[in-house]
Amino acid sequence: MADRYLTPVLARGALLSPFKRARPDAPVPPTRLVLPGVRIDLARLAAYERVCGFATGADALPVTYPHVLGFPLAMRIMASRSFPLPLLGLVHTSIEITQRQPPTATEAYELGVCVAELVPHRRGTQAVVVTEARVDGEPLWESRSTYLARHRTTEEPTSTPPRESDDAKPLPVRAEWRLGGDVGRRYGAASGDRNPIHLHPLTARLFGFPRAIAHGMWTVARCLAEQGPQDAVRVRADFKAPVLLPGTVAYAADGPAFELRGGGTDLLHLVGEVRPLPRPAAPE
Repeated sequence: MADRYLTPVLARGALLSPFKRARPDAPVPPTRLVLPGVRIDLARLAAYERVCGFATGADALPVTYPHVLGFPLAMRIMASRSFPLPLLGLVHTSIEITQRQPPTATEAYELGVCVAELVPHRRGTQAVVVTEARVDGEPLWESRSTYLARHRTTEEPTSTPPRESDDAKPLPVRAEWRLGGDVGRRYGAASGDRNPIHLHPLTARLFGFPRAIAHGMWTVARCLAEQGPQDAVRVRADFKAPVLLPGTVAYAADGPAFELRGGGTDLLHLVGEVRPLPRPAAPE
């Protein structure tokens, strides 16, 4: 779906939001959207690689890029009448990616997106959105993103809470990045995610932010770009606090773990890890 079609989709979701009341026992939308024959726009891929810090020109896609390809389908579902959570105020809290082998820029992909479940959270209700990329019917890449709708809740959550690393010993800093105020606009142009909280201080203030904030998916992509190309891996990232633009952040890593902190502070913006997938057992 081209970017120009996303604007009316997002507008519809915003208009429907006041009429929705989030609750974890709401019915899960049965919709599964499938888009076959998806080809990579190489110019747009290069723009994404540049803004996220990936090397350009490689045949293998960045491990986060299939999420960008499936984003318009996810927005269509979350902006629909059947999606029970209000789109306005929805917060991306985590993503888990399973990459069985690196997707390439020359393949044609079948993308599928659905809502797997709604789960209670200590601050409201989360939707688990699953995105799949297949080649010739074989699953190549999958992500599970959680999106939180905040509301009052009196029940104990039944889901496993995200990994908490706030009190853990900080990881060693590997790099410090000074981020310009245009990072959100550049990433939005490359990814199609033009949420107003990322684009300009004035539009961000309408939603309670003092300045524009970086996309959560930009922060995890930028960290993974620093680690270099990935093979068969599982990535987990939890988004902790927004990154205000412009600003300075510190990338820290040790073994499979990585994190993004405020420059010169202990404020955690992101914690994550990337681990190789176990190799399947050889047939006897």
